[in-house]
Amino acid sequence: MGTQRLVKRDRGVSDKGGAILCVKEFGFVNGNGEGPISISFYFCQSCLGYPLSIFFIVVNEFCERFSYYGMRAILVLYFTRFLGWDDDLSTAIYHTFVALCYLMPILGALMADSWLGKFKTIMSLSIVYTIGQAVISVSSINDLTDHDHDGTPNSISVHVALSMIGLVLIALGTGGIKPCVSAFGGDQFEKGQEKQRNRFFSIFYLSINAGSLLSTIITPMLRVQECGIHSKQACYPLAFGVPAALMAVSLIVFVLGSGMYKKFKPQGNIMAKVAKCIGFAIKNRFRHRSKEFPKREHWLDWAKEKYNDRLISQIKMVTRVLFLYIPLPMFWALFDQQGSRWTLQATTMNGKIGVIEIQPDQMQTVNAILIVIMVPIVDAVVYPLIAKAGFNFTPLKKMTVGMFLASTAFIAAAIVQVEIDKTLPVFPKGNEIQLKVMNIGSDGVNISFSGVMEPLGPGSQTDGFMTFDVDKLPNISISSNGLQDTPVTNTFEPGQRHTLLIWAANQYRVVKDGLNQKPAKGENGIRFVNTFAGNITITMGEKVYENITSHNASEYQFFTSGRQSFKINSTEISPSCKSDFESSSLGFGSAYTYVITRQSDGCPGKEEFLDIPANTLSMALQIPQYFLITCGEVVFSITGLEFSYSQAPSNMKSVLQAGWLLTVAFGNIIVLIVAGAGHFSKQWAEYILFAALLLVVCVIFAIMAQFYTYINPAEIEAQFDEEEKKNFDNNNLHDTLDSVSQSKM
Repeated sequence: MGTQRLVKRDRGVSDKGGAILCVKEFGFVNGNGEGPISISFYFCQSCLGYPLSIFFIVVNEFCERFSYYGMRAILVLYFTRFLGWDDDLSTAIYHTFVALCYLMPILGALMADSWLGKFKTIMSLSIVYTIGQAVISVSSINDLTDHDHDGTPNSISVHVALSMIGLVLIALGTGGIKPCVSAFGGDQFEKGQEKQRNRFFSIFYLSINAGSLLSTIITPMLRVQECGIHSKQACYPLAFGVPAALMAVSLIVFVLGSGMYKKFKPQGNIMAKVAKCIGFAIKNRFRHRSKEFPKREHWLDWAKEKYNDRLISQIKMVTRVLFLYIPLPMFWALFDQQGSRWTLQATTMNGKIGVIEIQPDQMQTVNAILIVIMVPIVDAVVYPLIAKAGFNFTPLKKMTVGMFLASTAFIAAAIVQVEIDKTLPVFPKGNEIQLKVMNIGSDGVNISFSGVMEPLGPGSQTDGFMTFDVDKLPNISISSNGLQDTPVTNTFEPGQRHTLLIWAANQYRVVKDGLNQKPAKGENGIRFVNTFAGNITITMGEKVYENITSHNASEYQFFTSGRQSFKINSTEISPSCKSDFESSSLGFGSAYTYVITRQSDGCPGKEEFLDIPANTLSMALQIPQYFLITCGEVVFSITGLEFSYSQAPSNMKSVLQAGWLLTVAFGNIIVLIVAGAGHFSKQWAEYILFAALLLVVCVIFAIMAQFYTYINPAEIEAQFDEEEKKNFDNNNLHDTLDSVSQSKM
């Protein structure tokens, strides 16, 4: 029978739906390679015109973005409420982390294009990323150092150290893979699949926003759950743990597609070659600056004495695109203010939209929701209609339109801000003080301001806050029933609101309110005034007002909208008395003082006083500006990703993607500079400034785009390949002729 051996054959067929099927056939053949193939396996290499491998990449990106944005959604609250940091430190660490995430793409691009290749870079850094997510999950376990089981960590430094290690690993992981994943997805397409590749970048961007949308909704819900072994706390381990699990899923999905990916080997330390080539070109041009040397077409052509034409051509491609990137950070300077200025704007608005009630930080989900809706519409409807109209809507034209739309979004934000300013209360500035008088006694009193008398009945207050210059304060005195006037001799702190509590003609106390702005995040400030002889303690929700002294006010604490129940505890209150009360329905951004009074039967009562009115302008008015910024994002960001890939040489695609991502980092730096340098008395003026800056940049970019010539790097590199092959064949021919001639001699 002869020797038989097991062989494998690959062949391709098409099914009726147009999917490309790869057939792997296994069987035994004889020594001549003849014989039946007994077993065949079919799997889909291309579905609906797309490589199957890109579906693994899209699912991987969805899970990774869920992991990243889910973790980031609760990070500041973790800093302030678990680690106990103040707002300034928490904000600084948060922005440092985000900046690090957008600086790491350079490292990831170098690893991908020069060392490991895109696949191994994504896989290795995803492992680092997953470890980082796991570490920060562990760092948030309260019981880790709660040795005395009192509900607070005994060694907060351990939690801080683990948190910082986790964040550094996450920044390295997420930043490192950012430029690689989209470029790796683009690599999966064959020549002639440009349309599918362009649509892939839209699908890719859609997966990013779908992951972001779901995670920003789900992880805050997980955080408010209670968990713990020895004490029940806000469940940060669960809120961080779910994103960590999704990152592990992301890694597994990516590895599962390994056999289907097109993987290109890295071509050495390309960045070092680029740097040396540019350096040599500049140096050589400087050496030959005399007029006796003829000019060359491009400044990089001065490197031809040392470097080949292929490398010089590739560097020209990259530098031409990087030059176009110079104006782009201005777009991101506006876009990224959705999470800062626009969220702060929402805190001064009413979150009641019909039957739905949303919090200010939830308005950011409008962007993600609109992205999920608009990307398919723009890709399948808007662009084809523009093409049918005969308009050549090139990538750079799309990006110009995107910048213009972002500029108009900030004009819309400025208009909304003007309307908000009309509803905001006035707070003291500079040398001003504000004062209101509250009669918490059982008898009426008269309050005099430099002889101008105002009667104040029991359980009442003056009509809002009165504003005075601290250097021109009127003489304030209290009188009642013909008794001698009692002067108010307290010193008032400039720039602060104060409340004058009066419970008798000769008994008063001035308290500093400590609330000189609308409550943040749309919350409501609540404080209590105690009219009992002894101390009282009040529990409202999960917050406690401890030991409020007699005829004094507590500090404000903050609560979300809706009704809040509270319980009064005091040794003066009989067990038979009602001690459970409920606030009125709280809106958004209000502040109240509740005076706890003693009723005629000795039981406690409450009186409510409004300190700051609730927001009246609806958050729905922000939807137009979110719509405009999202339209700008769709035509700017998705196009920018695809443009960066299509115009980059094969060995520098990740580097150019990293350059694209760096524009985001520089955009955030612009925000910090403008916010730090410009002190605007009105927020709408800052919005107009940003809109004007982007409009100017938009015009500059449009002019730059007119001088850009689109190229096909693959065709250029193919020409070099053909020339190199011809040179190689010619060299071989010369070598053969030389050897023949030598043999005849």
